[in-house]
Amino acid sequence: MAKPAKKPAKKPAKNPAKGPAKKVATKGKKKLLKRGTAMPLPPGIPAPAAAPPPPVDPAASALQPFSVAGAEATILDALWRTVETRRQAGDVANSHSARLLARGTAKVAQKLGEEAVECVIEATQGHRTATILESADLLYHLVVVWVDAGIKPEEVWTELARRQGISGIAEKAARPKALVRAAQTTKLP
Repeated sequence: MAKPAKKPAKKPAKNPAKGPAKKVATKGKKKLLKRGTAMPLPPGIPAPAAAPPPPVDPAASALQPFSVAGAEATILDALWRTVETRRQAGDVANSHSARLLARGTAKVAQKLGEEAVECVIEATQGHRTATILESADLLYHLVVVWVDAGIKPEEVWTELARRQGISGIAEKAARPKALVRAAQTTKLP
């Protein structure tokens, strides 16, 4: 007597974008678990609470001032002194500034660029509070760049003072052509 033909085993469904499904044993049975879905938790372990939704930035907040008593531009001078002190101490285990500076100029500059992009994104989306927070991050990382380059804030303030009363268009036109060639751009003049 001939044996009945075996049914071919079904292969797990594949989603080419996500990869193959995974077989998971549950109480003597094997089930397919689609990629990207959560694994079942063992008995007695509670599921973690779902993350709360991000805070809403209501349109009314754009009209509210964001102020802290005593905050002023001199905070940048104080921040520079703090970052410079941390650089000199070199305590990479306890100081974010020292750790960042120890990673070198390229990493310091990369972080400044990342913060600039994050600030631009928040500003273009009209998120006032987030733009303030990202601006603070951007200024901090700019100060770290200054410390890394040996630039003191008063050097930047002097350059800003020199530019006062000069049209931005006139200032750009007065830049030496060698600077434009070195920057390899036509955007400067």
